[in-house]
Amino acid sequence: MARGRLITIEGLDGAGKSTLAEALARELAARGAHVELLREPGGVETSERIRELVKDPALAVSARTEALLYAAARAQLVEERLQPLLEEGAVVLLDRFVDSSLAYQGAGRSLGIDAVRAINRFATGPIAPDRTLLLRISPAAGRARQHGRAEEPDRLELEGEDFFTAIAGAYDQLARQEPERIRVIDAALAPQQVLQEALTAIDDLLELPPAPH
Repeated sequence: MARGRLITIEGLDGAGKSTLAEALARELAARGAHVELLREPGGVETSERIRELVKDPALAVSARTEALLYAAARAQLVEERLQPLLEEGAVVLLDRFVDSSLAYQGAGRSLGIDAVRAINRFATGPIAPDRTLLLRISPAAGRARQHGRAEEPDRLELEGEDFFTAIAGAYDQLARQEPERIRVIDAALAPQQVLQEALTAIDDLLELPPAPH
Protein backbone atom coordinates (compact mmCIF):
# COMPACT_ATOMS: atom_id res chain seq x y z
CA MET A 1 0.00 0.00 0.00
CA ALA A 2 1.30 3.45 -0.90
CA ARG A 3 2.14 5.78 1.96
CA GLY A 4 -0.48 8.40 2.65
CA ARG A 5 -0.03 12.14 2.43
CA LEU A 6 0.37 14.67 5.22
CA ILE A 7 -1.04 18.12 4.48
CA THR A 8 -0.63 20.69 7.22
CA ILE A 9 -2.46 24.00 7.57
CA GLU A 10 -0.67 26.91 9.22
CA GLY A 11 -1.18 30.56 10.03
CA LEU A 12 -1.90 33.06 12.75
CA ASP A 13 -4.90 32.64 15.01
CA GLY A 14 -7.90 34.01 13.15
CA ALA A 15 -6.56 33.06 9.70
CA GLY A 16 -9.32 30.48 9.11
CA LYS A 17 -7.33 27.28 9.46
CA SER A 18 -10.13 25.22 10.98
CA THR A 19 -12.65 26.45 8.41
CA LEU A 20 -10.32 25.48 5.55
CA ALA A 21 -9.45 22.12 7.12
CA GLU A 22 -13.10 21.13 7.43
CA ALA A 23 -13.97 22.30 3.90
CA LEU A 24 -10.96 20.51 2.45
CA ALA A 25 -11.85 17.29 4.29
CA ARG A 26 -15.38 17.37 2.86
CA GLU A 27 -14.12 18.08 -0.66
CA LEU A 28 -11.49 15.34 -0.68
CA ALA A 29 -13.89 12.80 0.80
CA ALA A 30 -16.38 13.65 -1.97
CA ARG A 31 -13.65 12.79 -4.45
CA GLY A 32 -13.14 9.38 -2.90
CA ALA A 33 -10.10 9.99 -0.71
CA HIS A 34 -9.62 8.37 2.68
CA VAL A 35 -9.31 11.60 4.69
CA GLU A 36 -8.56 12.07 8.37
CA LEU A 37 -8.73 15.51 9.99
CA LEU A 38 -6.63 16.13 13.10
CA ARG A 39 -5.65 19.19 15.13
CA GLU A 40 -2.71 20.32 17.21
CA PRO A 41 -2.14 20.32 20.04
CA GLY A 42 -4.56 17.45 20.43
CA GLY A 43 -5.92 14.68 18.27
CA VAL A 44 -5.49 11.96 20.93
CA GLU A 45 -6.39 11.96 24.62
CA THR A 46 -2.91 12.60 26.03
CA SER A 47 -2.33 15.46 23.60
CA GLU A 48 -5.75 16.97 24.32
CA ARG A 49 -4.87 17.09 28.03
CA ILE A 50 -1.61 18.84 27.19
CA ARG A 51 -3.66 21.27 25.08
CA GLU A 52 -5.72 22.19 28.14
CA LEU A 53 -2.53 22.87 30.11
CA VAL A 54 -0.73 24.93 27.50
CA LYS A 55 -3.72 27.11 26.65
CA ASP A 56 -4.97 27.78 30.20
CA PRO A 57 -4.64 31.54 30.89
CA ALA A 58 -4.58 30.85 34.64
CA LEU A 59 -1.27 28.98 34.43
CA ALA A 60 2.25 30.39 34.38
CA VAL A 61 4.11 28.48 31.63
CA SER A 62 7.69 29.43 30.74
CA ALA A 63 8.75 29.69 27.09
CA ARG A 64 10.88 26.53 27.23
CA THR A 65 8.16 24.60 29.04
CA GLU A 66 5.65 25.72 26.42
CA ALA A 67 7.87 24.54 23.56
CA LEU A 68 8.45 21.18 25.23
CA LEU A 69 4.74 20.69 25.97
CA TYR A 70 3.85 21.29 22.32
CA ALA A 71 6.58 18.89 21.23
CA ALA A 72 5.35 16.25 23.70
CA ALA A 73 1.77 16.55 22.45
CA ARG A 74 3.08 16.24 18.90
CA ALA A 75 5.15 13.15 19.70
CA GLN A 76 2.09 11.36 21.11
CA LEU A 77 -0.04 12.31 18.10
CA VAL A 78 2.60 11.01 15.70
CA GLU A 79 2.97 7.73 17.59
CA GLU A 80 -0.71 7.06 18.20
CA ARG A 81 -2.46 8.41 15.11
CA LEU A 82 -0.34 10.08 12.46
CA GLN A 83 2.16 7.33 11.69
CA PRO A 84 -0.51 4.57 11.55
CA LEU A 85 -2.79 6.65 9.32
CA LEU A 86 -0.01 7.42 6.85
CA GLU A 87 0.92 3.73 6.78
CA GLU A 88 -2.72 2.97 5.93
CA GLY A 89 -2.51 5.31 2.95
CA ALA A 90 -4.76 8.05 4.38
CA VAL A 91 -4.67 11.71 3.44
CA VAL A 92 -4.15 13.42 6.79
CA LEU A 93 -5.17 17.06 7.13
CA LEU A 94 -3.49 18.49 10.19
CA ASP A 95 -4.47 21.85 11.68
CA ARG A 96 -0.96 23.01 12.80
CA PHE A 97 2.27 21.02 13.04
CA VAL A 98 5.97 21.75 13.55
CA ASP A 99 5.90 25.08 11.67
CA SER A 100 3.61 26.45 14.37
CA SER A 101 6.23 25.79 17.03
CA LEU A 102 8.99 27.28 14.86
CA ALA A 103 6.91 30.45 14.47
CA TYR A 104 5.24 30.73 17.89
CA GLN A 105 7.96 29.46 20.20
CA GLY A 106 11.02 29.89 17.99
CA ALA A 107 10.22 33.46 16.94
CA GLY A 108 7.33 34.63 19.13
CA ARG A 109 8.97 33.41 22.35
CA SER A 110 12.50 34.18 21.05
CA LEU A 111 13.77 30.65 21.71
CA GLY A 112 15.32 30.43 18.24
CA ILE A 113 13.94 28.54 15.27
CA ASP A 114 16.88 26.09 15.13
CA ALA A 115 16.54 25.17 18.82
CA VAL A 116 12.80 24.54 18.50
CA ARG A 117 13.33 22.60 15.28
CA ALA A 118 15.78 20.30 17.09
CA ILE A 119 13.36 19.26 19.85
CA ASN A 120 10.64 18.71 17.28
CA ARG A 121 12.87 16.48 15.16
CA PHE A 122 13.20 14.31 18.24
CA ALA A 123 9.42 14.44 18.80
CA THR A 124 8.31 13.60 15.26
CA GLY A 125 11.09 11.38 13.96
CA PRO A 126 10.95 11.08 10.16
CA ILE A 127 7.40 12.45 9.81
CA ALA A 128 7.24 15.66 7.76
CA PRO A 129 4.49 17.38 5.75
CA ASP A 130 4.18 16.65 2.05
CA ARG A 131 2.61 20.08 1.62
CA THR A 132 1.86 22.98 3.93
CA LEU A 133 -0.88 25.52 3.29
CA LEU A 134 0.03 28.82 4.95
CA LEU A 135 -2.93 31.15 5.37
CA ARG A 136 -1.40 34.60 5.41
CA ILE A 137 -3.20 37.27 7.39
CA SER A 138 -1.97 40.42 9.10
CA PRO A 139 -1.78 40.26 12.90
CA ALA A 140 -4.36 43.06 13.14
CA ALA A 141 -6.84 41.28 10.88
CA GLY A 142 -6.33 38.01 12.76
CA ARG A 143 -6.99 39.71 16.08
CA ALA A 144 -10.11 41.38 14.69
CA ARG A 145 -11.50 38.00 13.64
CA GLN A 146 -10.72 36.54 17.05
CA HIS A 147 -12.57 39.35 18.80
CA GLY A 148 -15.64 38.43 16.79
CA ARG A 149 -15.74 34.95 18.33
CA ALA A 150 -17.82 34.04 21.32
CA GLU A 151 -14.97 32.07 22.95
CA GLU A 152 -12.75 33.48 25.67
CA PRO A 153 -9.17 34.04 24.43
CA ASP A 154 -6.64 31.40 25.51
CA ARG A 155 -3.22 32.05 27.06
CA LEU A 156 -1.42 32.65 23.75
CA GLU A 157 -4.21 34.72 22.23
CA LEU A 158 -3.81 37.19 25.11
CA GLU A 159 -0.28 38.10 23.98
CA GLY A 160 0.56 41.54 22.59
CA GLU A 161 1.05 42.81 19.05
CA ASP A 162 4.85 42.30 18.98
CA PHE A 163 4.38 38.60 19.66
CA PHE A 164 2.12 38.10 16.65
CA THR A 165 4.23 40.35 14.40
CA ALA A 166 7.25 38.14 15.12
CA ILE A 167 5.21 35.01 14.34
CA ALA A 168 3.94 36.43 11.04
CA GLY A 169 7.50 37.32 10.05
CA ALA A 170 8.72 33.81 10.89
CA TYR A 171 5.99 32.20 8.80
CA ASP A 172 6.97 34.38 5.84
CA GLN A 173 10.62 33.45 6.33
CA LEU A 174 9.79 29.71 6.38
CA ALA A 175 7.72 30.10 3.20
CA ARG A 176 10.64 31.79 1.42
CA GLN A 177 12.99 29.01 2.52
CA GLU A 178 10.73 26.14 1.39
CA PRO A 179 8.55 27.37 -1.49
CA GLU A 180 7.97 23.87 -2.86
CA ARG A 181 6.47 22.61 0.41
CA ILE A 182 4.85 25.76 1.78
CA ARG A 183 2.18 27.33 -0.42
CA VAL A 184 0.94 30.74 0.69
CA ILE A 185 -2.78 31.55 0.43
CA ASP A 186 -4.33 34.96 1.08
CA ALA A 187 -6.59 34.42 4.10
CA ALA A 188 -8.53 37.59 3.23
CA LEU A 189 -10.15 35.81 0.27
CA ALA A 190 -13.68 34.43 0.55
CA PRO A 191 -13.77 30.91 2.08
CA GLN A 192 -14.67 29.27 -1.25
CA GLN A 193 -11.74 30.98 -2.95
CA VAL A 194 -9.40 29.89 -0.16
CA LEU A 195 -10.64 26.32 -0.67
CA GLN A 196 -10.01 26.49 -4.43
CA GLU A 197 -6.50 27.84 -3.90
CA ALA A 198 -5.82 25.04 -1.42
CA LEU A 199 -7.07 22.39 -3.85
CA THR A 200 -4.82 23.78 -6.57
CA ALA A 201 -1.87 23.73 -4.17
CA ILE A 202 -2.25 20.02 -3.37
CA ASP A 203 -3.55 18.75 -6.71
CA ASP A 204 -0.19 17.28 -7.78
CA LEU A 205 0.04 15.21 -4.58
CA LEU A 206 -3.29 13.41 -4.72
CA GLU A 207 -4.32 12.79 -8.36
CA LEU A 208 -8.00 12.62 -7.45
CA PRO A 209 -10.93 12.85 -9.86
CA PRO A 210 -13.02 16.05 -9.98
CA ALA A 211 -15.75 16.38 -7.39
CA PRO A 212 -19.13 14.91 -8.47
CA HIS A 213 -21.80 17.48 -9.35
